[in-house]
Amino acid sequence: MIPNQQFTANFSLHELLVSETAARKSFNEQFEPTPQVVENLKNLCIHVLQPLRDHLGYAVHVNSGYRCTRVNTLIGGVPNSQHLTGQAADIQDFTNGNEYLLKKIVELNLPFDQVINEFNYQWVHVSYDAARNRHVVLAATKDTNSKTVYTPV
Repeated sequence: MIPNQQFTANFSLHELLVSETAARKSFNEQFEPTPQVVENLKNLCIHVLQPLRDHLGYAVHVNSGYRCTRVNTLIGGVPNSQHLTGQAADIQDFTNGNEYLLKKIVELNLPFDQVINEFNYQWVHVSYDAARNRHVVLAATKDTNSKTVYTPV
């Protein structure tokens, strides 16, 4: 496993590499990201996650950050997921709820690329891309064939 790095006051590399699926399946590549993935995760923490946490004044729980290809495929992630490059995290707010969390990300005008209400606020997906931050706000739902559909909000 790559040595841990403290990216910001409240977020570290290992927190953004955690994957029960990878550990259970012994997908060691999950815990050995490339230097570019590490840099992307650091930027996500510096520009989005830490400013969000500082504003809220309480912890933001990271469900999923970086995903290696095998983990992303196994859990049904989209092939072009920003999780694969370390540019995204799925987060939760156990204090005020995930709807509040998404609204705060938008209200604070954080430099996000995408923020997604995942399946009626089960969690919030947020991404940061140093090359382009489009401020796209979406909602993810399942259609009648159980395919995920992303709708602009």
